[in-house]
Amino acid sequence: MSSTTHFPDAEGFQQQSNNFMSWLQATPGVQLNPKIRLADLRASGAGRGVVAQSNIAEDEELFSIPRGMVLAVQNSELGSLLGQNLEEQMGPWLSLMLVMLYEYLQGEKSRWAPYFRVLPSRFDTLMFWSPAELQELQGSTIVEKIGRAGAEESILESVAPVVVKNPTLFPPPQGLASWEGDAGRTSLIELCHIMGSLIMAYAFDIEKPEEEGNDEEADDESYMTDDEDEQLPKGMVPLADLLNADAARNNARLYQEEGTLTMKAIKPIQEGEEIFNDYGEIPRADLLRRYGYVTDNYAVYDVVELSLEDICQAAGLSSASPETEPRLELLDNVGALEDGYVIPRPVNDNPSLKDILPMELVVLLTTLALPTAEFNERASKKKAPKPAMDANAAAILGFSPPLPSSGDVDESARRARMALQVRIGEKEVLQAVLGMLQPASNGSLKRSANGDDGELRQFKTQRI
Repeated sequence: MSSTTHFPDAEGFQQQSNNFMSWLQATPGVQLNPKIRLADLRASGAGRGVVAQSNIAEDEELFSIPRGMVLAVQNSELGSLLGQNLEEQMGPWLSLMLVMLYEYLQGEKSRWAPYFRVLPSRFDTLMFWSPAELQELQGSTIVEKIGRAGAEESILESVAPVVVKNPTLFPPPQGLASWEGDAGRTSLIELCHIMGSLIMAYAFDIEKPEEEGNDEEADDESYMTDDEDEQLPKGMVPLADLLNADAARNNARLYQEEGTLTMKAIKPIQEGEEIFNDYGEIPRADLLRRYGYVTDNYAVYDVVELSLEDICQAAGLSSASPETEPRLELLDNVGALEDGYVIPRPVNDNPSLKDILPMELVVLLTTLALPTAEFNERASKKKAPKPAMDANAAAILGFSPPLPSSGDVDESARRARMALQVRIGEKEVLQAVLGMLQPASNGSLKRSANGDDGELRQFKTQRI
């Protein structure tokens, strides 16, 4: 995660690290294994990271942080000062954003001041890209997930009124007279974007002890999600979030225990090796959106996402609305229509289309490719066709969507280079699937001899 940061000079950087580690060591309940150290990895483009000073055994504890030390809503005094249950009123994302804003503006009075000094204030996450930079991702649906406008609307509706009403709790930063007016509003939004990006890149879902074992991660889009009220509380875990992540070299994991959060080695770690956490199976597009960097170690998780609108356009429909398109209306009525479809990268030696293409996508393509007479018969029975691929269905997928050329990117620009990697990954996924569909596109897939309804090779009824 540290690769998203832009750090101060060498002396300031190292002094901040030393102060942070001294703060940890002086905090009751914190346990630090002397075999680890917080290292300066800027020479390798990784910012801060945790490195083994001597050999570490599998299952050995690396460090343990008391739950009361986590930067979380329940550990801050802000709720009691406002007389409000912040999590209940604002949800886990916005309540933690407000608490972090409060603690940050308290400066040295905050118990987490040394922690804030080692956290980044500038990011390469997509939330901070300019419109011109985002053009490098044109053709990728990841741009639609950034949600900057929605995030700012939530900030202005929920966070800003609390801040403006309580200037003694949220003192404006130096040089700003008030949070009111255009300058104050702009400054507040910028600070909230920083806090929201820190939460997205660094925060952990903090489980209650009785809920241990539930390690599913919310599917974040922007800072908030549709099922926000059902999410676990979130918290910033000092030191745990300074581990860089690597899908191929993951050698540590955070365990949530009764009174502590403990990082343990999940395999032997040799002296001098960096200690890596893992983000899970996420494509590089989401790695860039959430964490601000791209690595080939996550290429195996790349996907291509096709919107319903793109597919309908490729099929020659005038719109993607069930209200105006009978074929979409049929699928919508039987609950078989989605807004978008995710196709993962084929990674097995002998990948099967039925394990790669989502069943709902195949049903959509099959329906769009039906001859008019056959569709009318299906529609009269209010019955969607069984998922199958023929040449016409494969041809629709072949035209959706053309990603832009990857040959005109300025290789000297970091953000453009990362965008190039994301786009190439998505093109590779689509091209691999189209290659598997080539027999169907050439008309070489024959109708099944079993039954008389002309169905072709069947797909599993499952969702990828």
